[in-house]
Amino acid sequence: MPHYRSYDDAALSFRLLGPAGSPLICLAGGPGRDAAYLGGLGGLGRSYRLVIPDARGTGNSPPSDDPDRYAFPALAQDLETLRAHLRLDRFALLAHGAASATAQAYAASYPERLSHLVLVCPEGRIQRAQGELPDDAREVFESRSTEPWWPDAAAAVRRLATASEPEEVRTLLAQAAPMAYARWDAPQRAHAATEHDQNNPVPRAGFPQGVDDLARLSLLTNLREVPCPVLVVTGELDTITGVRVGQTVADSFPRGEWRRLPGVGHYPWVDDPDLFRASVTSFLGAL
Repeated sequence: MPHYRSYDDAALSFRLLGPAGSPLICLAGGPGRDAAYLGGLGGLGRSYRLVIPDARGTGNSPPSDDPDRYAFPALAQDLETLRAHLRLDRFALLAHGAASATAQAYAASYPERLSHLVLVCPEGRIQRAQGELPDDAREVFESRSTEPWWPDAAAAVRRLATASEPEEVRTLLAQAAPMAYARWDAPQRAHAATEHDQNNPVPRAGFPQGVDDLARLSLLTNLREVPCPVLVVTGELDTITGVRVGQTVADSFPRGEWRRLPGVGHYPWVDDPDLFRASVTSFLGAL
């Protein structure tokens, strides 16, 4: 796999998908999950050259000796080094889930480097500094109580609150996995089966470290000056981060737009690849 040297000389890896042309850099969430779970993002590689980096301590990128380098503002600095390595003046950026915090930290620090920003199912980690966020994830979860998987998933969610043994946690997470998707068919089952082996608890634990409310408020102030168009996408069946938080995140930007996608959950490119691809490409255009 290709790699680049970051600001501290760490050799961080990335992969390339799709035709040669204008790049779309894509950040994986988790936090601390192997970017392989992004797959081909519903076929976005048909239209764009996808650049998918492995964050520190995930995939083929080595762990860090300094835990502070797992924090999302530090990961934004890795992204800036990748941009310089690729010799890009400006570029389009897409981030999923927790990586939306990394993407927003980057936008706040380097607004002139972004041509477009797409945030998919963001958790609102930065926006939380303003106060309580819209929290409808539980409401969405309860609305799906007639689905066959729901009783087992609900029981698993309750038990996860007190589970401590690694094997028990792994079993419960697998039992709860259907709640992240709009359906529980073969594509969703195959995608969910990879999650345990792709998660790394060390980068996950380090992701929010050292970023207090004062730092988040500073980032929010800078986001109000980001000039590029921003698309925030949430799935109407997302029981992980909820739906309405997307509006709050979009409102943080002067050119933010929120789209609520029907019939998809936390991984919209898995539930409805065509809908996801059409939504993103209609926003990005030809770059």
